[in-house]
Amino acid sequence: MTELVVDPAVAATARRPWWRRVAAPRLGLRARITLAFTLSAALLSTLLAGTTWALTRENIVNQRESSATRQAFRNASVIGGQLGRDGEVDDDQLRDAISNPESDSPSSALVRDRTGNWTYQSTAFDEKALPPSLLSMVEKGQPARMRIDIDGTPELVIGIPLSDVNGLYFEFVSLSDTQSALESLSASLFGATLVTALAGAALGWWASRRTLRPLADVSVAAEAIAGGRLDTRLGAVDDPDLGVLVTSFNHMAQVLEARMDREGRFASDVSHELRSPLMTLSASIEVLASRRDEMPDASAQAAVDLMVADVARFKQLVEDLLEISRFDAGAARLDLSEIRPGELVTQSVAWSQDPDLPIELDSELAGVLIRADKRRLVRVIANLLDNARKYGGGATRIELRRLPAGVQIAVEDSGPGVPLEERDLVFDRFSRGAGSNRRAGSEGVGLGLSLVSEHVALHKGRVWVEDRPDGEPGARFVVELPVAWDEVIEPDDPDVP
Repeated sequence: MTELVVDPAVAATARRPWWRRVAAPRLGLRARITLAFTLSAALLSTLLAGTTWALTRENIVNQRESSATRQAFRNASVIGGQLGRDGEVDDDQLRDAISNPESDSPSSALVRDRTGNWTYQSTAFDEKALPPSLLSMVEKGQPARMRIDIDGTPELVIGIPLSDVNGLYFEFVSLSDTQSALESLSASLFGATLVTALAGAALGWWASRRTLRPLADVSVAAEAIAGGRLDTRLGAVDDPDLGVLVTSFNHMAQVLEARMDREGRFASDVSHELRSPLMTLSASIEVLASRRDEMPDASAQAAVDLMVADVARFKQLVEDLLEISRFDAGAARLDLSEIRPGELVTQSVAWSQDPDLPIELDSELAGVLIRADKRRLVRVIANLLDNARKYGGGATRIELRRLPAGVQIAVEDSGPGVPLEERDLVFDRFSRGAGSNRRAGSEGVGLGLSLVSEHVALHKGRVWVEDRPDGEPGARFVVELPVAWDEVIEPDDPDVP
């Protein structure tokens, strides 16, 4: 039965609501803290500004309307007296009656006497400007007021019945000064809200930077430990909450360093201890192999052959483990020397089990000298050829090309290839890929490609596997090594390989 393994991250994503899965990428922690401060400050300042504006507007409008209403009743009393004496009023009398030197916004009025005639203080305000509902209420003997808009100017219309003389009095009071005051207040409150939001953003940025600074130190320290500097530690902090984090991190780093040291020493010691008896056993097997023809029994000869093969495989395994232990212990160093890439590839193929393998050398590399670790590059080519022989049906060709910033070595085989999902796994230790189990004669242990990756990484290069470019079945293992061409020694003789 195949076990289904579900990635926790994928499962968590699947449990999210659809609107969160299709949303934009999440912001970083610092951005979210800053945004939270900004939105909080903007929300609070908007709420306070809205409340202040509403209360102030209500207070200013009510005061203005109350003051205008009181003044209108006084003016109506004066006009009513004049109508009672003369029966009518003219526009000069109307203008004198409503004049108010203390008011910045002059008023306009109109009067209807008992005969239904209208007297205008200003031709801009006549009976046509009166709202029908307001006129109807005043005609019924009920004082009323209403805010209207005349040619874009807000006006307060106050209607007062003159019951004693059977007349009507209407006064128009301009509210433009009140509107200007409210607009100025709105602009001030909006500016205050904007300044408060910016201040909240600045405070949030400062608070997030101060809060996340220890986490940034933790991130830097974690990267340093991941890079091999296991002695990295965090400095002491005064914050008691962060002190627990710092203490736990330093303890974890200390335990990890001690464990890695123990494992590195163990692997190195095991490899060293295995080498001595292995050398003795190898020498004994060689003696038996040299006398195998003198052995009468064919099974004994076959046993010697198996022992020779197993000892060789055991010896190679120990050498690989010893090499890996050097990488783990951080003791691997490059022994740089001047080498010719074409000559190196040619000799490596000649020393391999397939010396007749076709080689394609870039003519631009003829005689060029580069600085590299010869032993490690020979091992890289040998492991790639050995991998092709064990798992790929044998190498079909090896290619060496010059790149603008380095050299590329490619080994192609005629096997089934490497699936996409295994192209990174094949470079892990003791990993040969699922396909290796289907191939006969698979005697490897999964360290060859891992050592290739380590050797190439030590040269600051990279290695990967891809399909063959000619479309034929098989895998193509590619190694790229950086080369500073302005520092290399160009060949004097182009015929030099």
